[in-house]
Parts: sequence; C-alpha cells; structure tokens
Amino acid sequence: MTQNKTPPTPSTPHGNQSRQNGSFPIVGLGASAGGLEAFEQFFRHIPPDSGMAFVLVSHLDPSHASILTEILQRTMSMPVAEAQDQMHVMPNRVYVIPPNRDMTIFHGALQLSIPAVPHGQRMPIDAFLRSLAEDQAEKSIGIILSGTGTDGTLGLRAILGAGGVTLAQEPTTAKFDGMPVSAIQAGYVTHILPAEKMPEVLLSGILALALQPLPSPPTALSGINHILMQLRTSTGHDFSLYKKSTITRRIQRRMSQNGIEDTETYARYLKEHPSETASLFKELLINVTSFFRDPEAFVALKQDILPAVLADKPEDYVFRVWVAGCATGEEAYSIAIVLRELMDKNQYEFKSQIYSTDLADDTITIARAGLYPPNIALDVTPERLRRFFIKEDGGYRVKKEIREMVVFAIQNVVKDPPFTKLDLLSCRNLMIYLEPELQNRLIPAFHYALKPGGVLFLSPSEGIGNHTELFTPLNRKWKFYRATPSTASTRAILTSNLNWTTEPAHKTPEDIMKSARENNLAELTRRMLLQFYAPTSVMTDLKGNILYVYGETGKYLRPPGHATLNMIDMAREGLQLELRSAISAANQGTPTLDRELSVKTNGDFHPVHLCVRPLSNPNDRQNLLLVSFQDIAQPAPDKPARTKRTSKPNELHHIEELERELAYTKENLQATIEEQFASNEELKCTNEEMQSINEELVTVNSELQAKIVQLADMQNDMKNLLDNIHIGTIFLDQSLIIRRFTRDAAQIYRLVASDVGRALSDIKPELEGEDDLLDAAHAVLDNLVPIEREVKTLNGNWYLARIQPYRTLENMIDGMVLTFTNITERTRAIAMQEARLLAESIVNTVREPLIVLTDTLKVVTASRSFYQSFQVTPEETVGRTIYELGDGQWNIPALRNLLETILPHNQTFDDYRVEHDFPTIGHRIMLLNARNIIGQTGEPQLILLAMDNVTDRA
Repeated sequence: MTQNKTPPTPSTPHGNQSRQNGSFPIVGLGASAGGLEAFEQFFRHIPPDSGMAFVLVSHLDPSHASILTEILQRTMSMPVAEAQDQMHVMPNRVYVIPPNRDMTIFHGALQLSIPAVPHGQRMPIDAFLRSLAEDQAEKSIGIILSGTGTDGTLGLRAILGAGGVTLAQEPTTAKFDGMPVSAIQAGYVTHILPAEKMPEVLLSGILALALQPLPSPPTALSGINHILMQLRTSTGHDFSLYKKSTITRRIQRRMSQNGIEDTETYARYLKEHPSETASLFKELLINVTSFFRDPEAFVALKQDILPAVLADKPEDYVFRVWVAGCATGEEAYSIAIVLRELMDKNQYEFKSQIYSTDLADDTITIARAGLYPPNIALDVTPERLRRFFIKEDGGYRVKKEIREMVVFAIQNVVKDPPFTKLDLLSCRNLMIYLEPELQNRLIPAFHYALKPGGVLFLSPSEGIGNHTELFTPLNRKWKFYRATPSTASTRAILTSNLNWTTEPAHKTPEDIMKSARENNLAELTRRMLLQFYAPTSVMTDLKGNILYVYGETGKYLRPPGHATLNMIDMAREGLQLELRSAISAANQGTPTLDRELSVKTNGDFHPVHLCVRPLSNPNDRQNLLLVSFQDIAQPAPDKPARTKRTSKPNELHHIEELERELAYTKENLQATIEEQFASNEELKCTNEEMQSINEELVTVNSELQAKIVQLADMQNDMKNLLDNIHIGTIFLDQSLIIRRFTRDAAQIYRLVASDVGRALSDIKPELEGEDDLLDAAHAVLDNLVPIEREVKTLNGNWYLARIQPYRTLENMIDGMVLTFTNITERTRAIAMQEARLLAESIVNTVREPLIVLTDTLKVVTASRSFYQSFQVTPEETVGRTIYELGDGQWNIPALRNLLETILPHNQTFDDYRVEHDFPTIGHRIMLLNARNIIGQTGEPQLILLAMDNVTDRA
C-alpha cells in the first residue's frame, strides 16, 4: 500500500529524540543487482543526525573484496564502516556486510559467521532481517531495494509481525524489481516508495512511531476501545482481550500511514472508510510463522513425543491433530512432514487427520495452495526440500501426499467450538498476543479438546499458567504437555464465557432424555429402512458442491489431486460426463431418473443407476440437488449368453492386447515425464546459480563503474596538476620505452603523441654537449639510486634533470621517471651573486678607487678608496647609476662614451685618460680601466671600473 499522506514531522530533532528515549531504531536495508544506485539515492537524503542506525546487506561476490564502503562514504557525511564480529550498532552510523559472511544481530551487536549454505542458495537479507525483528521488535525497520529473486520477503514478514515497519522500493524505479515485487505481492510491505522518498517518511511519522511511548489512559484508551468496537461491528471479531500493547502499536502504525494522530479521529475514519477497516483487521492478525520454527522442538516431537503417543496403537487407528492459529500453514505442513518421516522410518502406515485453522481467509487460501517462496530453504533442509516439495517458478510447492494430510478451515478459537478427541494440539505463538484472562479461558478448552494422554504443543514463550491439574509436562524447554484425565476442564469451560459455550440451550437434559425414549421405536424403524432400502446419496448445491453425504460413496467418488468438495471433480471414470449433464438438466428443473451407467471401480466397470433430483429447501431460499447412486445387480449368465460371449474370442484377445499395449505406453510416458521433470529441476537449479552469479556480477560491475568514474577524476586532477607545475616528465618502462609524457617534456625531447611505445634512445634531446642521460638512467635502474644534474638546452635554458625509479603501490620497480625542472632564472641569479662576491673581493684588495656596476650601470659596490677620494658615502652611491653620483659629477661625456659605446664591443679598455673638474675635490686627471665580468650563462653580468689619479704626475 502506498502512503497517500505524509505524517507530521515531530518537533523534537531526530537524533535528540532517540537519545532522550535511550533507544534508537535500526534500519536494515537489503539489495542485490542495481542496489548501489538505490543506496546512493537513499543516503543522499538522510541527514547525519537522523538518530537511526543503518545496516546494509547486499549480495556480494564472496571471492572479491568489496569497495562498497568507500563508494558510499563519498555520498554521505555519516561514518560508513564494514561490519565486524561483535561490533555494537550505534545511531547515526552505517554498517556494511563484508563479502562471504552471514550477518545477524543479537542484543544490538552484529554477529558475523562463515556461510554454511552453498553460494547460490544463500539468503543473507532474510537472515539478517529476521534476526533484527527478534532482537529489536517494534524498533526494527526493514527496507528492500533493487534486486532479483525473493530474498528479503520473509525478513519483512518477521519485522511486520514483530510490530516494526517495512518499506519496499517502487518497482518502476528499481533497476531490477524482483525483490521489491516479491515482498509487495506477499503483502508484507507497509510503504511503497522510490528510494529517494523513503528518508522523508522515515524521518516523519515512522521514527516517531518507533520511539513514542504507548498512549496513557484514559483519553487514548477510550479512543482505542472505540476503534475495537468499530472493528467488531464490521468484522464480527473481538480484539478487546488481545494484549493492549500489541493492539495499540498496530493501530498506531495504521494511523501513521494515514496521517492521523488522534485515536478518536481514526475511529471516525474507520466508519467513513470500510476499506481501512479491512486493512486494520489484516494488520491486527499476527502472521509470523515458518517451517520447523524452533527446530530442536520438532526434533523432540519426532524422536520423543510422537513415538510415545503412537505406541501400542492398533493398525486402524486414526491420529488426530489440530493446529490452531496456523497462519499460512507452515507449521501444519511441518507436523505432517514429521509424521510422514516417522511412518517411513518405522515402516508402518496409520491414518492421520490434521486440522489446521486460522481466523483470516486469505492466509488459509495461501496455506491450501501450499506454494511458498524460495526463501524457505533457510528453514527446510535440502533433504526435506527434495522429498516433500516441488520446485516451481514461484518457489516451492508442498507435494500432494503432504497436502492431502492437512485440512484447512477458517475458525476463531474464541468464538467457535474446538475439534475434539485429539492426539496432538499445536497452538504456538498465539497466546503470547492475548491477555492473561483469555489465556486462562483457552487452556481448559484445549484440555477439553484432547484425549486423555493427548499432547499440547506450545511455543517456548507460552505456558499453561495455573492449570497444572490439567496437564503434566513432558518437555519443559519446548513446552510439551500431556493431558491428564480430569473433569476440571469441563467445569472451567462452563464458567469461561467462551462464545461457543454460552449459546442458549432450548431443552434441558431431562427433556432430551424423555424425548429420546418416546422416539426410540420411530428412530429405529427409520434407521432400518434407510439402511436396507435407501440408496447412497449426496446433497449438493446447483454447482455440484457437496453439502451432505449419506452412505458409502467410495465406489462412485474419489478424492482429486487438489482439495475440493465439488462432486463433478470427484466423479470416477465413466460417471463424470453424465453427472455433469444431469446436474445441468436439474438446474433447468428436469430430473434425471435411473440413467444406467458403467462406473470404473477397482479396475473394473460396474453398472450403476444415476438419479439427480432438484429439491427446494423450505427453510432457505437456496435450491438443492439430491444425487443418488444404486448398483445394478448382474444376473448369472446362461448358456446361450456364454455362447454369444465366446463367439468372438479373437475380438476379446485383441482388446486385451490393446489394453496391455496402452498400459505399457502409459508406463513409458510416465517414465519419460519423470525424467523430463528431473532434467527441468536440474535446469532450474543451474538457472538459479546463474541468476545469483549474474546478481553478483551486476553488483561488482556497479562498483567497478564507480571506480572508473573515480579514476577518471583522478586522471583529470593529475593532468591539470602536471600541466600547471610546468615540469617536463617522461615515464619509461624497464626497457626505457616511452609510456607517457607531459607537455613540458617536449622542450627537452622533440616528442609527439605517436612516440609513445618508442625507445627514448631513438629521439635526440635538445641539449648541449654529450648526452649521457640514458647512461645515467641505466645506472639508476641497476642501483636504484636517484641522479640529479643540470643540463642546458640549445636555446640557452637551464634544467634540473632528475632520474628516479618508477615504484608501484606494491613497492615494485617498474621503470623510470625523468623530470626536467626549468632553473634558468635561478642559474642567472646564482651567476650574478657569484660575480658580485668576486667583485667585492677584488674591490677590497686594491688601493685605487674602484667601483662595480651592473650591466645597466648601477653601482653594486665601491672600494673605500673611492669613497675617500671623491668624498661620498655608501648611502649616496650604492644602487644609483654612475651618472647620478655626487649630484651628477660623474656625468662626463667621455665616460659615457666609454661605458655605453666602447666597452660593450671591446669587453675591456685600459688607461683611458679623462680630465674633469669635480665640484667637491676640484680638477682631476684619471686613467680609467674597465672590464666586463662574464657570468655562467655567457652574458655580461657586472662591470669593474678602476680609476688611477695621475693629476700630480701630469
């Protein structure tokens, strides 16, 4: 059912609310093929402080490590961890099942184990969700997302029965809809939504429902009572003596789904919407069962209880069993299987009558069909699956021999009288949902239904209460009790106010005895006439459905393959067509009288008179049919008849041969059908394994696709990184074959895209001098010691070449890496610094005035004799051009000509005579000597200018 209204959002923040209550819901999410995309859609809308814990169970390849944890961590801010054994589940965290592990939960801690079931038959989602239901009860939430198969269906059933909440992905939005469709069709889903819409529902009414306390009286309790009264009026079933906590929790769940907060409002809503009444009725029926629930209990039943009950029973003994509250029939079939195994083991047959009843007609319909999902392989051993089930497309169907042992019927254990004279009464996990008052009424009723020495079979959570005088315990752990002979149960029933015991009696026991004596002769006469003169007859409705049987009908009717009460379906060979025609004529008011037929019984045909008469029921408007059968006596044949019969011996012989040939053909056909069936079973098993492998491949493919996207992003990041740091890089393999290179590497080697795969030795580098980089690369490959050296290209740029081994993540050497970092500017700066230091050293060793200039004629430094001779300070000199010194006193045309014209071409000049009148020191005659200081790059870096004062010598 899809939720049409969104419940109101609680005012308390989710995370705070769970902490305030001291508990938090645990959400189990199951997915298979296509589940990764559904997980991402779901968690993109979950806030980091939701107050819930999330446990993810997926079908993973057992032979490969999973990266599901890393992928999901990128989509959310909540911590994501791979589950570990005994890890306690905490709110606002995500736990992921590891590969090749079964996972359950016990007391809030995850339990991991190595799978015992073969790979293709595992149901990990069902296993976890069922344990979650047992451990967390109403705080459990189950979600089924995309996937194939039926895994998760029985898990949702357990959660729903425990009072939890179940969700399934809208099939049209799922990549693979097998798992959601299976759960939805089974009726175990309360909300059907796309994955991205589920968080909104979880964070609104569902979370509040899981955390809120039960309503306190009297206002809320009054509303609950009004709801139960409305339900009793509509359905005829009274739930007032069911446990209030269970009933209230399930009513709240229906209210939450309809967006209703007030119980009185919901009571009015039920009156206005009859369909909601049916939904609530179905919600209140606890439908939690499984095959061989509590396996050790069924072992005790088979080995200890049943052998003791069946001991010393005669061969024609009829073993009677009643399974009360059977739900969808798994427990009834489990008992039938145990009885069948016991008969096979001890090699004796006894008749059995197993009555299995429940309140809901839809569950009885499922039980009669006997078709269950493939997930029952979790509860039924492979041997029993092969022996008692038939594999079909939809799952497993109980074989006919077991289905025919069980009769299913709708019955209310409170309203309707019980079956009686029982050898075994099984009522498991029903009374735990009833108030103690109703439990005390039912226990005497069960004792009344059992024979003395009969066995009562309860669940481990139930008991007989204070009625110890009625039962003797046989097995206290698994709750087997033997009924002791006592009239106390009869007295208790008469005072129990059970509905079937309180119907008004029209006659007292004395009146009944007197009437019986008066009518004794008339009754005896009537019985004798019926016995000797009345034919075997059957009362049916107009469709042929049997209402009453008189006499032995076995010679005319036989049970069909499937359970039915239709007389036409049960008719033996030779009778069916004529019976169908006669019933059709009787519906038109035309009776069929004494029609002679041949009916096959015990391998031979016998003549029978068939009568079909239409009747009218005076107490009812329903029209009825009376169908009668009467054998025709066969006279002893006289001699002429024998002569006539034996006159055609060849014809009779031919007929016998044809019949034998037909029987042989039927046997061969049956053998062929059985062989074909076995082949089909093998093909189905193979198909299941292939389907399981395909699911895992889809999951692995999704993870690989996500990894490809991640690698593409990393490649884009690396490309942009390498392009922006402007370092030429060449990747080589161990044979120095080019793997790849960056754009800047083409400045050193003339590389193009087609050079990938060529040897680096085939390409000449753009470097000056001898190229010994390849020799260095070989050396690095041999000793694994990196090498660095500076190289110069033909265009004058300098590079720092590094040669290092290429190491993988496993620290394996798989080639070489050559990097080239442009250091031209750094080299020039170093050369200038070296020239400057050299100039300063020279300056400090000479006595003549000396000055060091840059190539732009700025003063770098000057000697002390220069400052003394020309009466200037370092602050007035360093950093200025020579023409600015001393208020322009060095702006001498002859000097300008020397520095700007002669020196650049000659690199040096000596004893160049200059005369000049300086404002401070007067007239001077100087001989100038200049030198260009060439740096490492080959260009002039500094100018050294020396001055020899020859004024006094002139």
